[in-house]
Amino acid sequence: MKLTIIGAGPGGYSAAFAAAKAGVEVTLVERAKLGGTCLHTGCIPTKTLRSSADVLEMSGRLAEFGITGECALKADMPAIVNRKRKVTATLQTGLEKTCAQLKVRVVYGKAELVSAKLVRVTTAEGTEEVESDNVIIATGSSPLELPALPVDHARVLSSDDALELQAVPPSLIIVGGGVIGCELAFIYRAFGSKVTVVEGQNRVLPLPSVDEEISRLLQREMKKKGIAVELARTVTATTPTGTGVSVEIGASPFVEVANPPAPRTLEADAVCVTVGRVPHTDGLGLDAAGVKVDARGWIEADDFLETSVPGVYAIGDVIGPRRIMLAHMAVAEAHTAVHNILHPEDRKAQRYDVVPSAIFTAPEIGDVGLSEAQAKQQGFAVKTSVFQFRELGKAQAMGELAGLFKLVVEEGSGKLLGAHIAGAHASDLIAEATLAIQRGCTARDLFETIHAHPTLSEGIYEAAGSLV
Repeated sequence: MKLTIIGAGPGGYSAAFAAAKAGVEVTLVERAKLGGTCLHTGCIPTKTLRSSADVLEMSGRLAEFGITGECALKADMPAIVNRKRKVTATLQTGLEKTCAQLKVRVVYGKAELVSAKLVRVTTAEGTEEVESDNVIIATGSSPLELPALPVDHARVLSSDDALELQAVPPSLIIVGGGVIGCELAFIYRAFGSKVTVVEGQNRVLPLPSVDEEISRLLQREMKKKGIAVELARTVTATTPTGTGVSVEIGASPFVEVANPPAPRTLEADAVCVTVGRVPHTDGLGLDAAGVKVDARGWIEADDFLETSVPGVYAIGDVIGPRRIMLAHMAVAEAHTAVHNILHPEDRKAQRYDVVPSAIFTAPEIGDVGLSEAQAKQQGFAVKTSVFQFRELGKAQAMGELAGLFKLVVEEGSGKLLGAHIAGAHASDLIAEATLAIQRGCTARDLFETIHAHPTLSEGIYEAAGSLV
């Protein structure tokens, strides 16, 4: 069997590796670099910058831990960016080696889908036609640009640009208080920028999966760190000035407020736009091949991840926000698509009900399952419990007091419906709750599981204990 995969991000290379291990002859087509958005302009670069920001912030707290002496450190952006590039290069090399070991053939060029059996690739050497039995499209997404915020990559930046800055902007306006915007806000505030976040909804991280209690906590932490937040506001225009950008903000059309705020003008050295993503489907020939897309250009795929063309599958960001646009979701979809190609008699639908998310703000956020609001909207009678990070001995020892553990369970049965953690290492701690929800565990199951002391994971134990 032969398989062609278009796009070598987490979904694409995971599908390639899984299929190759099963004995499939795989061709992986990539127009840029192995690793895709996640490795080069997303997950890994932002977390590498976040690590530098964490070290810099900790350097300002040394006296709190009994470490004294002269310490006047600052962000060296060229060095930070170079470190980020080294990390991504190391991981890219690892992917290249794995492709070689598994005999995955990598073709660099621009792909055009002709049919489920044929992909035409334009490479530096010319045009190559790749024949196979099936195709998986995993081309991902890129930052959305707004007419009122034309990105010039100098003063008005995309999120990609923010990862390559060679100097810290003295002042920075971030348009969009979602995951990317909030992560960058904490990073550049730690580096020394005066940061303002403009968000069109009435809370930061206005995602259904993020519990409102977590949003409130994060906004308090933003205030403590000096990050200004303009909620229920949108940007109506930007004007370059002699040294920066003038930004006009007005009442948001997305929320209703009793007394809409009057228009205002903000001044900054730079603006970073983080308001959404668009699909990477240009030049793929989807229309000619018969692959259906929705009104916004996202590829339509069924529960088995097959498109409107039999034998052509789509995974990852390119199938849009109706699913879940996360790197680890793309990996899960990759394995589902490969299974369904290899075992058409035993196809599996992709699950989206137990997918953890990790947000690398300060503090970190991890969540899985239903928020309290979602659970009630779905008709559950719920009980919730909240346990504060500051009540943990390990948190006190670490000096990491900001944060909470919130569990959402079904009243009566005690079945765990959702878990929401804000605090140090929340992205790691959420794994236990993910497994618990996946296996249908109750709050009592969590409480009766012995947790090591002193650890941060005791917060889950304590939150569960108040529900039994």
